[in-house]
Amino acid sequence: MISTYQATCQARVDGALNSLFTAPAPELARLYEAMRYSVMNGGKRVRPLLVYAACEALGAPAEHGNGAACAVELIHAYSLVHDDLPAMDDDDLRRGQPTTHKAFDEACAILAGDGLQSMAFGALLDDRLSPQNEALRLQMAMVLAKAAGPAGMVGGQAIDLGSVGKKLDQNALEFMHRHKTGALIEASVQLGALASGRATPEQREALKTYAQAIGLAFQVQDDILDVESDTQTLGKRQGADIARDKPTYPALLGLDLAKAYALQLRDQALEALRPFDAAAEPLRELARYIVERRS
Repeated sequence: MISTYQATCQARVDGALNSLFTAPAPELARLYEAMRYSVMNGGKRVRPLLVYAACEALGAPAEHGNGAACAVELIHAYSLVHDDLPAMDDDDLRRGQPTTHKAFDEACAILAGDGLQSMAFGALLDDRLSPQNEALRLQMAMVLAKAAGPAGMVGGQAIDLGSVGKKLDQNALEFMHRHKTGALIEASVQLGALASGRATPEQREALKTYAQAIGLAFQVQDDILDVESDTQTLGKRQGADIARDKPTYPALLGLDLAKAYALQLRDQALEALRPFDAAAEPLRELARYIVERRS
């Protein structure tokens, strides 16, 4: 089921994203080409899927989440472009292709990331993509700003860079990843709920619990794959975290306990969805997919 749902959602968000990369002037063609390259070069689109699934779980059409789905993918893409730069993770490969600073150059990659970040808020606030009223779109923009900024993803990346070569305990490791990875995943679910226009406070709280569990599970599984998978399957350099002496769940807990923890988090997410009916089945399938994926 999840593969069919994933393909449908990918086609929906890719269609909306593709419309954003037409350069308004010939002088901007290379910048827009770099932005398109950074976004439209594959990817699982997990965050847009979560937007759509949360929106549908509350009984609204998936299309109501188009603006939010574009926004979270644009923020995610910008973060990858910047994370791959030599000043940060210094990666040459992303999704099986040269990273943006390798395909273009470092300055162009920095500007492409900057452009994608601002484009995300434009997409979220565009009434052609987000049919919600202005007050609700503003609330959604605040959710995204908090998740993407220094109190969320950017802050998590700063902690990550400062943790190289250090031994973190599990609480510190989880604090880092709830910001670096989990914040945008939680925002994706919350934005989908808000986009529906139908979420009660109780439903949003349950979805928050779900999202926090899968956000952490996503990172645990990433760490496991960095040990178990290979470069071709991952589409990025296998063993990169080990080579950089970054703190990871397998290093802290051991591989078997890390796998058990990922499953425990999956079960927490599924339990949080107990009050929801069959319309939330894509959210349940995504929780399972996150800990079963091989890339």
